[in-house]
Amino acid sequence: MRKQILVTGGAGFLGSHLCEKLIKEGNEVICVDNFFTGQKRNIEHLLDYKNFEVIRHDITFPLYLEVDEIYNLACPASPVHYQIDPVQTTKTSVSGAINMLGLAKRLKIKILQASTSEVYGDPEIHPQPEHYKGSVNPLGIRACYDEGKRCAETLFFDYYRQHNLSIKVMRIFNTYGPNMHPYDGRVVSNFIVQALKNENITVYGGGNQTRSFCYVDDLIDGMYKFMHSENKFTGPVNLGNPNEFSIIELAQKTIELTNSKSKIVYKPLPQDDPMQRKPDIGLAKRKLNWQPKIKLEEGLKKTIEYFENLLKEEAI
Repeated sequence: MRKQILVTGGAGFLGSHLCEKLIKEGNEVICVDNFFTGQKRNIEHLLDYKNFEVIRHDITFPLYLEVDEIYNLACPASPVHYQIDPVQTTKTSVSGAINMLGLAKRLKIKILQASTSEVYGDPEIHPQPEHYKGSVNPLGIRACYDEGKRCAETLFFDYYRQHNLSIKVMRIFNTYGPNMHPYDGRVVSNFIVQALKNENITVYGGGNQTRSFCYVDDLIDGMYKFMHSENKFTGPVNLGNPNEFSIIELAQKTIELTNSKSKIVYKPLPQDDPMQRKPDIGLAKRKLNWQPKIKLEEGLKKTIEYFENLLKEEAI
């Protein structure tokens, strides 16, 4: 059945890929974005579709639409961006969630929350299962994002319990691919852009901290499956790639794949930067029959190609 679907943060990295998938599935898609971190170039190719619409709007203010489903992805997701205005970041997660939940309640529709592995903080359990409550510093420079997303999860489950609202809460682990912002400070985009420019590759700390990198197509596939799973399965559910790599391994692989002359330089580790991050995806496997398929090298090659083209455009 053709649905009218609202995607907040629809011009962002994940949002733009989601909009494309939903359009290709035959739905009418309303993309809402305030373009703080979202990029028009991410959705330009979708503007030719009659079933795609863009609204510039900040979800910290109420939004009045008639839709059949909501995917709430709006929020800066990289430290470089969410620390520019930490108060606004918290408002986007909390007030934005309240506004979107209020809309879903009025329309009696299903709503998905894009939460984050950051709710686990600097984890004391490895890998991180959904029942782990996390180790977050509520006073640190990352707290605007970490605690904002934790509060959003609280709100979703309170609306579920108090108003019987149909909800889905997913926790996204490190994801990468085309449409990433080239200067968002995330490790994959940082390394690729630095390598392509033959600049020094910046590794924070000793480079021994680990991450698990999920290619965007796999993540969007999991998100879509989750939204269409049985209603009583609310989550939270981890979505990410459980294959773990150290930051130094990623730097070396990026240099190799770009044939770069870059050298690796080391800088102090930022406050509250987690040492380990790896999802336990057992629940997603059981309930969604989902696991990532694209290996890191294959995904990096696609992402490098995207950034090569982007840097060529910038040079013109």
